[in-house]
Amino acid sequence: MQLYGLKNCDTCRAARKALPDAEFVDVRDSGVPPAILSTALDTFGEALVNRKSTTWRGLDDAARARPPLELLQDNPTLMKRPLIVDGDRMVLGWTKAAQTEMGV
Repeated sequence: MQLYGLKNCDTCRAARKALPDAEFVDVRDSGVPPAILSTALDTFGEALVNRKSTTWRGLDDAARARPPLELLQDNPTLMKRPLIVDGDRMVLGWTKAAQTEMGV
């Protein structure tokens, strides 16, 4: 199981604490593998892009108009966090529903 997020994100910290066996990948340092990013975008669509983030607010209109996959590849911190990958299963965020799905 991999947990993609940011080491200084409170939500990611909570998920890491609840899932101690998950391999943590800091997207700022390592990014997200293209195959996983594509699958996540197919699974979650536009919800994968965090439009409330500081990174999003710093983008100009031209950058915001780019395809989501390109945006996320160039700016991995734009991804809603955490993205949890467990085999073929993907969970986005750390809501009560996500916690239930992960068995926490």
